[in-house]
Amino acid sequence: MADDEKAQSDSGAKRDQANPPSRPDALPSSRFGRLARLGALSTRALPIATEAVRRAAFGKRRDEAEELEAQRRVVENAKKTAEAMLKTLGEMKGLPLKLGQMASYIDGLAPPGYEEKFQEVLKKLQAKAPPLSREAAVKVVTKELGRPEDVFAAWEADPFAAASIGQVHHATTKSGDRVAVKVQYPDIDKAIENDLKSVSLLESMVAPIGRRYHTKETLDEIKSVFLAELDYRREADNAAAFRKIHEGDDDIVIPKVFHSLSTRRVLTTELIGGVDYATFCENATPEERNAASATIWRFMFRALFKHGWLYADPHPGNYRFLGGGKIAFLDFGCVKVMPPDLVAGTKRYIIAAMDNDDAALERACIEFLGYDPSDPEAFKLYMDYTRLVLEPLARDGLYKHTHAIAREAVAFLVRGGKKLIKPKEGDVMPNLPKPIHMPQDHTFMNRLQWGLASVMAGIGGEGNWRRLAEPWIRGPYTPAP
Repeated sequence: MADDEKAQSDSGAKRDQANPPSRPDALPSSRFGRLARLGALSTRALPIATEAVRRAAFGKRRDEAEELEAQRRVVENAKKTAEAMLKTLGEMKGLPLKLGQMASYIDGLAPPGYEEKFQEVLKKLQAKAPPLSREAAVKVVTKELGRPEDVFAAWEADPFAAASIGQVHHATTKSGDRVAVKVQYPDIDKAIENDLKSVSLLESMVAPIGRRYHTKETLDEIKSVFLAELDYRREADNAAAFRKIHEGDDDIVIPKVFHSLSTRRVLTTELIGGVDYATFCENATPEERNAASATIWRFMFRALFKHGWLYADPHPGNYRFLGGGKIAFLDFGCVKVMPPDLVAGTKRYIIAAMDNDDAALERACIEFLGYDPSDPEAFKLYMDYTRLVLEPLARDGLYKHTHAIAREAVAFLVRGGKKLIKPKEGDVMPNLPKPIHMPQDHTFMNRLQWGLASVMAGIGGEGNWRRLAEPWIRGPYTPAP
């Protein structure tokens, strides 16, 4: 831990002990209460959505003064909506907060034209979500391990980070190790289960269409991964697996887990110093950006293509930059172990793109990803999108991720999808393209694709990303050590 960070933490702890902040002891966990909060939030988004629809239909206003005033109102509404999202999602935790975190950094998810306003506000959700009270954390630790003052040599009552499932406290072990203790929010399991029930209800309402597009299977995959995050013992095991996978790569740092001080709802790891993502992106030299980008690329794709371990939560709060290209990776809750046949299928279409073999690429996308060539318009859209997102891995030359490229990956599908569903001449109902039959285990690959592209864009490094990953893509699959 850096001296300035410790001094800031100590001074903050003393100040808070003298004037402890008032914070809730529990988050809203009932299904009705959570739906009501989201419903109230949705009304704030209506002015932005209405203006977006009007512009799509009619374009700009003829009167320049009216157009400028409309733009001013929408920008003001966008900021107010983002601030309302910050408050509501921060208080709710769970899946709504996860979605807010995704919108805070994945380019293309925020309303087009207002991304900067939304992301500027929502970035606070990445690691600084509103925490619960001191007593809430103490109750969980006491139930799982014993009273913090008995278990640890020192315990800081106020967290230094808070996220979707838990908040993190500084502590010192009896043996003198400085540690980070992640404590799960009380009733967060009930809150997430109720969120998932609400999503299931929505899926059942569109069941006739949903069955066609396999929404239930996709939702089942999302449920299994998110519910698994509630068990910190599993996260500890994931961290150990990634440490073995990257053993010998000194630029990849994975914090040590203190297993005797970890349970299903409490996770204790060594405390890592360094700087956060935003600070690094603001101050890093071009050489540091290139080195850090290469480290993240190796971390993601060595694990995925060589061993089938997908790190599915690449958001910026999960990195600490330690100088040069050295990075610590902090959160291993959202990890998916891919079956060998899925890894082989993924490699198949990537290798075809590397080899510029369009026929092989199309065959792989039809046979593995389920693209349907009998629907020519949809087939072309999906194939063009696949080529677009595979470019960093397919191009044998320097490639630089940018926010514009990351946004285009999302916008490309949105634009193409609008054209596909637009009713044909003489039709009343929208056109529904034939569904693709992508493997269920492939669901979280898109989260990695969009999230990683945005993270890399923020860092702004340049490199030959194909050369880094190609040995693992063309090489054999081996189980994690």
